[in-house]
Order: sequence, then structure tokens, then C-alpha cells
Amino acid sequence: MIRMIMLNNEFPPLGGGTGTVNRALLQRFASMPDLSIDLVTSALGTHPEQAPFADNSTIYKVPVNNRNLHHSSNRELLTYAARALRLAITLHAARQYDFCFAWSAVPAGGVALALHHLTGIPYLVRVCGPDIPGFEQRYAVLYPVLTPVIQAIWRHAVRVVAKCEREAQMIQAVDAQIEPVLVPNGVDLDAFQPASASADRMYGPLRLLCVARLIERKGQHHLIQAVKRLTDAGYAIELELVGTGDAQAQYEGLAQRLGIAQHVHFAGYVPREEIGERYAQAHVFVLPSYNEGMSVATLEAMAAGLALVVTRTGGTDELVLSGINGLTFDWADIETLTAHLQRLATDRILTQQMGHASRERAAQFSWDTAAHWYRQLFVQMSRSPAAEQDEVAV
Repeated sequence: MIRMIMLNNEFPPLGGGTGTVNRALLQRFASMPDLSIDLVTSALGTHPEQAPFADNSTIYKVPVNNRNLHHSSNRELLTYAARALRLAITLHAARQYDFCFAWSAVPAGGVALALHHLTGIPYLVRVCGPDIPGFEQRYAVLYPVLTPVIQAIWRHAVRVVAKCEREAQMIQAVDAQIEPVLVPNGVDLDAFQPASASADRMYGPLRLLCVARLIERKGQHHLIQAVKRLTDAGYAIELELVGTGDAQAQYEGLAQRLGIAQHVHFAGYVPREEIGERYAQAHVFVLPSYNEGMSVATLEAMAAGLALVVTRTGGTDELVLSGINGLTFDWADIETLTAHLQRLATDRILTQQMGHASRERAAQFSWDTAAHWYRQLFVQMSRSPAAEQDEVAV
């Protein structure tokens, strides 16, 4: 039996992509009876919670007095770290885990490092994206302070897991000593199905969909400006933005000022069980992000059979074959973004062909495959953690 403790400050309905990936993999690990998993995450309320997730996994939730379902404040992250560490020490004393799995360098990796120093338990850390210095523009002021801490977390980990080659390159740019292991994200092909073929998908407005937090890094303001250019040129365009975030009021104001509010729908938070229908209603998925690890939303859009228009960022090389299942552009290049969308609005047959190619490519990225690769890491961790730790310790 392989016993592990997982640390993740977010888990659905709290948080974003990292929590979604955590849940999807726990569902696959449920079919592996040789695994025993305890996950320590954040509670939505003010009281600790405990509940079984599957026969071989239990979720423990520590209260952080969270104010926002989709974003954690610095106070909430620190509260999680302190309470998760206390609980992890107690659980380890009773369960004697083989290792710890941290779902981000900050805050989970910090907790894993502290737990390692206090108990000797080895750990692996999976980067989530913004925990890589330089990844997130809005954290530029914090990165110089956090970088030495993040380096220490990486260097003491038995394994550092990245989701794509671009993430691995960013990690090594920060610390050349780290050799990340690549484990791509996956997608549930059954949960995200292409819309049935119908004549109305070839006519009417081109329906664009962006599923992402409404924050500066995701770049929805560039997409709104592209929609303005297209509507001014006489193209029928409808844009749906699924998600919430700090920039929502700013982006709503931008759509109003540009006179295209009737073409831009802010859907807000959409429950996971309903999100598949939003993909099915769209023609094109657009993600104009400054940086990504490997976008779960892009994978979902591929499974749903959508043409992609995305920035050249982390995961793009692995997911997008330019001209086959999508088109790419550089961050803030509104002119090229507009040209790509104009091309798809004009050529609906191409849009449909790209959607078919997306669905075929999505089949290469399953959660079952990701779970298999993680299980191999777990076996390595449980067999010789001390020896592996000696190889990377500083």
C-alpha cells in the first residue's frame, strides 16, 4: 500500500484549474486500490470538515475564512499554510505517509518543505504556473522576495512536476539545478462532447467562447478590442466570457465604452456540470493569455470540437497544430487576433474542420494517461525516498 498526503489550498468548488485537475486525478486514483490518499485543502466555511472522496481517499478541509470562490488572498494563503501544516503533522503521526504531494510551490510546497524538515517525509511538488517566478505579471513585485523560497522548495523536493515544455524551461531559467518531470494535463472526453452537426452552425453570428478568470494575465481585454474591430467591419460576432475575477468591472466598462456590450456576454461563474453545454454552443475557443501552464479550458474546448485561437504560451506547442486545429498569435497582438477571427468568420468550413481536428487531438490527452504517469512517480517515491532525496538535497 502506498500512503500519501496531498496538499492543495484549492479544490472544487474553490479555486480554478489546479483544483479541477486534482479532482479529476483523484477520481482516477479511486480505481487504484494500492493507493491511500489524504488530501488537505481549504474549507469554504469557518469550520473544519472531513469527508470520504472514495474508498481509498479522504478530504480534510481547514477553514481559511475564504471571501471569494475563485481567488485566495494572501491572508487566506497564509492561514491555509499554518493550519494545513498543523493538521499534516497530526495526520502523519497517525498514518506514517510514504511521501507528500504538493499541488503548488506556494503555499502547498512551503507546507511540504516545513513538514519535511519536521518529520523527514519526502515530497514532490507540481507547479501550477503562477508559482514560477516571472509567470504572472501582477506578482512582479513579489517574485524577488519569493524566488529564494521557491528555489528551496524545488531543491528539497524529490521531484518537480511541470505540465509542458514551456513550464520546464521557465523553471530551469530560474534554477538550472532543477530537472522537471513532464506530466501533461488531461481531459474527460465523455464530459465534453462536440455539438451535433446542424445547418445553423454554418450560418449566423460566429460564437466565440473564452473560459478563464477575468484577470489581466488572461487577456480578455484584447479579445474585446478584437470583437470591436470585427463588428465595425460588419462581421456578426458574439462573445461569451465564462468566469469571474478582479478585472470584471473593468472589462464590462470597456465593452460599454466601445459600444459592443450587446455582443459581449459576461456569464460569470458556471458550475462544472453545466460548462460542457457552453462549449457545445460555441464555434471558436479563444484564450489570449499572457502565460499558461497547460490550459484545462483549452483541452476541454478541444474535446468539445472547437477551433482554437490562442496565444503562443505554455502548452500551445503540445495542444495546437497551427492551421490544423487552431491558429496562434502573440500576447497583445490584437491585429493578428482580429485577422484570425475574421478568417474563421468568413470560412465556416475551415472552422468546422479545425473543430474536428481538435477533437481528434484531444484523445491524446486523457486523465487515465496522466494518472498512469503519476502512479509511476508514486511507486518511485515509495520505494526509495531516502535515496532519491539525497540526490537532490542541497
